[in-house]
Amino acid sequence: MHEMSIAMAVVGQVEEAAAKAGGVRAVTSVRLQVGELAGVVPDALAFCFELACVGTLLEGAELIAESVPGRAGCATCVDDWAVGTPPQLCCPACGQATAELLSGRELQIVSVRWEDGPARDRTPEPVSEER
Repeated sequence: MHEMSIAMAVVGQVEEAAAKAGGVRAVTSVRLQVGELAGVVPDALAFCFELACVGTLLEGAELIAESVPGRAGCATCVDDWAVGTPPQLCCPACGQATAELLSGRELQIVSVRWEDGPARDRTPEPVSEER
């Protein structure tokens, strides 16, 4: 399942950006663009992302995956169309096989939201025993 390696790469890149920014105490959401031709199963990616976030600044972060439809353009007649899956790469207008994919292969981080400020102490406060 390559979704786990994708999720781990996203977590790594966000952690790296947070470290460079400094003062980040938690990541609340990550927005991705995922092309319909990228070969990614959205539910599997969401599951893997949740697992990959455990024990990191991203633990509990929301994954927002925006689907990008596949589109192609014809070099001959300049028509463009939704390619669908499996992709239709012959131009529906002129029948030529001179298509160029315009979108649908994206897999990129679009935005990240995080909380700045001093790190929270995640250890529970000691319970005092009063007599």
